[in-house]
Amino acid sequence: MLDKTINLSIPVKESILFSLKESTDEFSQELLYLSALMLYKRKKLSLGKAAELAGLAKIDFIVKLKAEGEAVFDYNNDEIEEIFNASKQLP
Repeated sequence: MLDKTINLSIPVKESILFSLKESTDEFSQELLYLSALMLYKRKKLSLGKAAELAGLAKIDFIVKLKAEGEAVFDYNNDEIEEIFNASKQLP
């Protein structure tokens, strides 16, 4: 299955970009990254798909998460216990 790229249009006042001291391209990239981050944190996108949305290679997305103090893998205690229990059943 081929992925077709769609373009979204979001109205943003120039004064916002001026306040941020960012170009349209810089703002667009930051918006994509922050959207990817939020969707990843809410477990709506996998790490790979979030990286893809952000326009980054998976390793670059991980490096950026780490540099910004974001959890790469954010498991609760039950999930961690499930992972360890499953790993004990491996040959």
